[in-house]
Amino acid sequence: MSHGLTLKNIRMRIETEDPLYFGQKKLKLQGRDLLHLPKAVFKLMELEVLDLSPEREACLDYKLAMVPSDIGKLLNLSTLMLDTNDLLQVPVEITLLTNLQRLALSNNHLSELPNGFPRLKNLHSLHLANNKFEVFPLEICDITSLVFLDLCDNLIKALPKKISNLTKLETLLLFINRLTKLPDTIVKMEELRSLWLGNNSLRTLPKGFGYLTKLDWRERYTSSILDGNPLVSPPLEICRMGPQAIERFQGVGPNIDEQKQAEEEAEAERNAKEKSRSRASSDANKTGSDDVKSNQSNKIASDSSRSRASSDATTKGVAARDKPTVTVTKADSTDTGVKKSKFPTQTKKRRVPKI
Repeated sequence: MSHGLTLKNIRMRIETEDPLYFGQKKLKLQGRDLLHLPKAVFKLMELEVLDLSPEREACLDYKLAMVPSDIGKLLNLSTLMLDTNDLLQVPVEITLLTNLQRLALSNNHLSELPNGFPRLKNLHSLHLANNKFEVFPLEICDITSLVFLDLCDNLIKALPKKISNLTKLETLLLFINRLTKLPDTIVKMEELRSLWLGNNSLRTLPKGFGYLTKLDWRERYTSSILDGNPLVSPPLEICRMGPQAIERFQGVGPNIDEQKQAEEEAEAERNAKEKSRSRASSDANKTGSDDVKSNQSNKIASDSSRSRASSDATTKGVAARDKPTVTVTKADSTDTGVKKSKFPTQTKKRRVPKI
């Protein structure tokens, strides 16, 4: 009986060779031990894995009706399995287990999570399937370390926009709920590989669903993915072909963006070349204009020079007309070698000798 279990007896049950948790200190309790948990369990500070889930094959009459608040003392726990019990709530002390990486709470009667749940900053895997959640727990959106989230078989009608905060999430299971639409922000969860949306009331998928390029819909399509929805846009047969087919149908996605970017870059290159040619033509026109102006300036200067020369010649001609005329007479034959005088000479009258 569990009442007779001592700390020593319980410690002897700890194993380290479970292939799923090899090397970690694990304790598994089941059967009658679940009806009355030994208090000594919560003194095993070295525990890393605690499994308090009944074996499915065994008699399921032995279930936990509540989790003692002393659970918050096991600070070294990395894995806590509490699924397939009769839990109506989880004690707030569970949020003290900040080293938790895996928490299994499926197959219970939970409708909410305790305050302070986002303190579980190291949580990678959260199992909440087959419970009574009518509203998606907003606290989950603040646990950005999550990689796996199972909320199948609940009563959830809508997902919050904040779900896109879960940027590391690879698996999101929402099979068998009451979803009527998905938030547009879900297309930002680009790490999603497995997304189960079957058996809901979805008629459309958000615009840009093709951005979820890592989805395995085409390679590993199962009925859990989308079957059981009255899908119209895109039709189910398109969705089964995967994200690229959805992208082509919606006209929005990474491949289309890449094509548009290539077209824009080509257009920008053409515009740059056209601008360059226009600039070269403008420079050529400017150079030609400068040459014309230079020629005109040279012509004006030449005309001005000729005008000045003509004016000078005219002035000289006038001066020459106004200057006194000088008559030079030829000398006698004996004076033939004499140079012309520079000064005006008067004609000498030859004397006639008297007879």
